[in-house]
Amino acid sequence: MAKPWYATVLFILHDCYFNMLDSSGSLIESIESPCEKQQWRQISFHTAVKISILGILSCYVFRDELTRLVHDWVNDKSWSHGFLIPLFSLHFLNQHRKEILNLRPKPSYWGLVFTVAVLAFYFLNLISPSGYAYYRRVCFIGLIGGLVLFMGGWRLVKYTWLAICFLIFAVPLPQRYYVKYTMHLRILSADVAGFLLNLVDGIEATVNGVVIDIVYRGQQLVPKLNVAEACSGMRLLMAFLALGVAMAYLHYRPFWHRIVLLASTVPIAVLCNIVRVSATGFIYVFIGPQYTIGIYHDTLGIAMLPLAFGLYGVLAWFMSSLFVEESEVSTEDIVVRKKEE
Repeated sequence: MAKPWYATVLFILHDCYFNMLDSSGSLIESIESPCEKQQWRQISFHTAVKISILGILSCYVFRDELTRLVHDWVNDKSWSHGFLIPLFSLHFLNQHRKEILNLRPKPSYWGLVFTVAVLAFYFLNLISPSGYAYYRRVCFIGLIGGLVLFMGGWRLVKYTWLAICFLIFAVPLPQRYYVKYTMHLRILSADVAGFLLNLVDGIEATVNGVVIDIVYRGQQLVPKLNVAEACSGMRLLMAFLALGVAMAYLHYRPFWHRIVLLASTVPIAVLCNIVRVSATGFIYVFIGPQYTIGIYHDTLGIAMLPLAFGLYGVLAWFMSSLFVEESEVSTEDIVVRKKEE
């Protein structure tokens, strides 16, 4: 009787584990060469084959989810940044290539347990009528984490956890949650834009949900200004949150600096979107509605990126200047006297 494919996968993992170990329990490939490894091409052929086999098997199991994921990146502008996320993860790995290549890993069976649990959850979610596509896609990231823990142990996880977790930014949120959070951001942007428009003489702005009704010098402007889903700021929020994590990690800073920078990405993204919607309102009134759609609308959205990075940079500079470490330590002059004989 033929074995099911998942039994074959578990057999391969079990066989790989024991083939990696010599009688002393150390990885054979970790002591093949006493020279310190600096480049990825120095990785052993045995390790490259194992990584390739596990990678191909993982992609085969999740082939449908990966295909749909790429389809979303291509067709949904809100998640077009998904193509960049894996590149950032590879860069994070490359940052620690020296430590990873020269690591003496200690495989952990906890990784095997976690891998089996992830696969079980994936198939249960797949056959369940109430299953969610979001969880199935996240399972692929969990599978990567489980395999890394199984093959390299916690020592390898220490240098790869961020690269693995960062992939979560490439997975689109469930549609119902995305629409819910989008609506809150649209209402907030419309309220602030309406408030700012009312500060200008001759403009009367009335906000109804996400629609701004504008009367300019006694004349009703038509059509009404609608804060569309594309103007919700969710697109900017998700992309900038991912970039905020990358920037906080890539630049060496104290831990509390990184926490503040990461936490600031959300209010900065929301603020930039409020500026965008407010600017659109003033363009709508003083220049013309035709300049608030199409390429003009997209250009204004792109212009918010430099503003966001500028605010982020100012915050980083402020925290760096808040506490200045003394670079020079004053020392007292030491006088040495020769003892007279």
